[in-house]
Amino acid sequence: MSTFPGGTSLSFLDVYDDAAPDGVVGGSPHLHLASTECYVVVGGEGELHAMTLDGCREIPLAAGSVVWFTPGTIHRAVNHGGLRVVVVMGNAGLPEAGDAVMTFPPEVVADPDRYRDAATLPVRATEAERAVDARRRRDLAVEGFVRLRDALRGGDPAPLRQFHASAAALVRNRAETWADIVRAGPLGQAGTTLAITQDLSRGVAAHLARAAVTRAPEPRRVFGMCGRLRPVDVGFPLTVAADEEHLS
Repeated sequence: MSTFPGGTSLSFLDVYDDAAPDGVVGGSPHLHLASTECYVVVGGEGELHAMTLDGCREIPLAAGSVVWFTPGTIHRAVNHGGLRVVVVMGNAGLPEAGDAVMTFPPEVVADPDRYRDAATLPVRATEAERAVDARRRRDLAVEGFVRLRDALRGGDPAPLRQFHASAAALVRNRAETWADIVRAGPLGQAGTTLAITQDLSRGVAAHLARAAVTRAPEPRRVFGMCGRLRPVDVGFPLTVAADEEHLS
């Protein structure tokens, strides 16, 4: 079991700095189905474009901004210049196991095979080729996002509700393993902490003899959904190999 605080995960994010077809510079809109995400902005400026059934919001981001959003919030990181973020994710291991669905057009999200083909970045020989693939994926997600946003702003929440249903259907099979990730991660850590507090209430502090310091290895840089991502290895268990399809 990971000892990283709170059963969370941590990544460094440099938000994409090229424009999507709608002229907005930034990442791929998506939602998480079971995890809360937090942005801690450490540099640059931008916005978080968020969409829920309550409506659309555009939240300014600058160094020192902290914003978090619960499962079901469609979010898009928008870069106005040098936007750099520390991303804290709840339920470490779930995002890497597929707890994210991008806002591709409805005909893609409704078809598991088409969604997988659109979401997966092929193995390429060069960074430039992978950047082209990441841009293609981002642009397709923006296409679907704009359709959802415009319908919601026009007073029609039905497309967003349908997207929620399609997203849930997409992850249904792989979600069978998610309870084990939660038990081994945040729930297991909470159980350990409860046991410690019970021991301390009796004057027992045997856990202090097991104190340890852990330094994470240098994270590798990958193409994530929102930008160039450096996910930190905090030691949580995974049942599905982490790849660039599932990273924020």
